Amino acid sequence: MQFYTLAYVLFLVAALAVYYLVGRFVRRGQWVVLLVASLSFYAFSGWQNFAFIGVTALSTWVGGLAFAHFESQSKAARKQVESRDEKKAIKRRFTRKKRLVLLAMLLLNFGILAYIKYADVLVSYVAPGSGWHAGILLPLGISFYTFQSISYVIDTYNAKYDPERNFARYLLFVSFFPQLIQGPINRFDALAAQLYEPHAFDARNARRGLLQIGYGALKKFAIADILVISVDAVFDNVNPSMPGSVIVCGILLYAVYQYADFSGGIDIVLGSARLFGVEMADNFRQPYFSVSLGDFWRRWHITLGAWMRDYVFYPFALLPGVQRWGKWLTAHCGKHIGRTLPACVANIIVFFLVGLWHGAESHFILWGLYNGLVIAASDLLTPVWDRLNRALHVNMEGRAHHVFCIVRTFIVVNIGWYFDRIVGAGDLATCFYNTVFNFQAGLFVPEMMNLTDSLQMTALPLAFAATVFVFVISVLKERGHDVAGAILDWPAPARGLLYAFVIVAVASSFMFATAGGFMYANF
Repeated sequence: MQFYTLAYVLFLVAALAVYYLVGRFVRRGQWVVLLVASLSFYAFSGWQNFAFIGVTALSTWVGGLAFAHFESQSKAARKQVESRDEKKAIKRRFTRKKRLVLLAMLLLNFGILAYIKYADVLVSYVAPGSGWHAGILLPLGISFYTFQSISYVIDTYNAKYDPERNFARYLLFVSFFPQLIQGPINRFDALAAQLYEPHAFDARNARRGLLQIGYGALKKFAIADILVISVDAVFDNVNPSMPGSVIVCGILLYAVYQYADFSGGIDIVLGSARLFGVEMADNFRQPYFSVSLGDFWRRWHITLGAWMRDYVFYPFALLPGVQRWGKWLTAHCGKHIGRTLPACVANIIVFFLVGLWHGAESHFILWGLYNGLVIAASDLLTPVWDRLNRALHVNMEGRAHHVFCIVRTFIVVNIGWYFDRIVGAGDLATCFYNTVFNFQAGLFVPEMMNLTDSLQMTALPLAFAATVFVFVISVLKERGHDVAGAILDWPAPARGLLYAFVIVAVASSFMFATAGGFMYANF
């Protein structure tokens, strides 16, 4: 069941009606309604997929209980001895047991994910033409619920919070239906209590949720589903004679399309959860207003970046060997290199994994490495940039410099989109070459007219108008305005005009483009 279908609307309405009806009589039972709704939602993707989410949920739940059990046994055993050395030996013994359980959880769940996502691709590299394939379709949301479950396992291993004793409640955390298709990757300590506690119907909160769903639908239908046709027309027909101007246009359209598709879907997710009184982690914060590539990744797919930071970057950077290497670098190469170079290596590893998370195809790996290497180079060269800015008397706090940083970052991000969207190595080389050496701005209009049919050309003004609307909203949010709250306080006629614009724009988009799935559901 996809968010863009009438079936989802009816399902959501029915789930809300039962949820709040139960809440009037048995408020403590509302979470059961959410669990039944989530499992029903998942059933629409195929009952066979229950095996995968069931294994992940059950194994990680048992893992969390095992950590608590070992910790309790360790404390009890240490109370029985007086010697400090014996206490340390007991603690080391139980820590080894916990590590073995953690390793088993990681191997099992990441092993399942890796096999399903990467087996076919790896075989195509190792034995092309063999015809072998795994024969398993990608289960709905497997990347997102796997990462979410693994975060729970690691957090309970580190005793960040007590494990959930009730499997049904934990299963709700893993399977909560709004997050299944494309995230966000929530944390147990932030989400679980909201899922389990009772919620009374809040009219203003519900209106805010509906507004967010409408905003997401505008992005998805009136922008993404229209622009993707032009994007595909460009990059599915790359040839040596294609002008660089057309390629650049395609990349810019892809930048808008990808943001509208992913953030639009997340808005629908967050709005749907808000209708149940649940506030999930945000995944976007005006990423195209970033002032550096590092800043971009703190604003784009925020929960994936935070997951990689907490469970890959910091554990790697804190390894004893890495710490010793950093001290050696500080002693021999200076404080900046000693502090920065280990972090640069950690960043490259993180972004290699981010690329791999998107897919095992080489262009995703290159895209991840591009981001990691650019951020690493930027961090290493920080003293150089600082000296250059001082020499040129650049006002680092001025508006002009801020705008320059935004434009520079936007260009750097869009260079990265070449790797992300263009699949073949030959097409990628052609696109980079023609962008630089064969721009031919004069051929832009006839080439785009050749690639785009008349119906699509008619639809582009609608997508442009919706994009301008989203841009204005983004500017206001970047300046700290609570746009949704302000809209809800508008007079009814003004709100009516806004709602009419969104409804007409979304409805009109169906005349030009067929509603398609969300691109991040494929990851």
